[in-house]
Amino acid sequence: MTTSNKSSNTVWHHATVTRQRRAELNHHQSTLLWFTGLSGSGKSTLAHALEERLYQMGYHTSVLDGDNVRHGLCSDLGFSNEDRVENIRRISEVAKLFIEAGVIVLTAFISPFRADREKARNLVGKDFVEIYCHCPLSVCEERDVKGLYRRARNGEIKEFTGISSPYEEPNNPELVIDTSTKNIDECVDQILEDLIQRGVYERKHLV
Repeated sequence: MTTSNKSSNTVWHHATVTRQRRAELNHHQSTLLWFTGLSGSGKSTLAHALEERLYQMGYHTSVLDGDNVRHGLCSDLGFSNEDRVENIRRISEVAKLFIEAGVIVLTAFISPFRADREKARNLVGKDFVEIYCHCPLSVCEERDVKGLYRRARNGEIKEFTGISSPYEEPNNPELVIDTSTKNIDECVDQILEDLIQRGVYERKHLV
C-alpha cells in the first residue's frame, strides 16, 4: 500500500463551472450510491441495471465496479485488511471527484468494514447514500457461478468475506434492498423512488 506525502504547495482549485451549474445543465443532482453486501448479493447486477434505467432517462452516470477498478486504479492491491482499506479510500476519492463533475456515481464493492464505509461517508458528506444489498449467505453461495465460496470453504482462498473474513452489516443504511426476494426491476424501482424523495431528480422524469 502506498502512503501519502502531501505537499504544502498543493492547493485545491475552485473551478468556475460549479457543481450547481452542472446540475442545472444535467437536470439532476449528483450523488453517490454506495452498494454494499456479500459477494453474490447482487451489487453489480443492481448497480448496472439502475444505471441503464437512469441512462434511458437521460441522466449522467458512472458505475465504479469492484473487479473493474482492480484492473487499473487498484491493480497493485491485494485482499489483506490493509489493502481493502486502501482500496475503499481510493474509490471514495474518485467518487468525490465524479460528484463534483455532476455525475450520479454508483459503486459496487463488498466494502466489508463499517469503519471504511464511514470514512467514505465522512469524505463525501450528505451525498453519500449507503444501499445495503441484503441477501443470506446461503443464497449468495447458491448464486456463486465462479465457485469462490466453495474454494474459500476448502481453504483455497484466504480472507474471503463471509467465510474466513467478516462482513459487518451497515447499522443505519439509507436504503436496504432485499435482493433475495425481489426481482431486479422491483429493486431498481425502489431505489428510483428513493432518489426522487432525495431530490436527485423530479418525478416527471421517471420512466
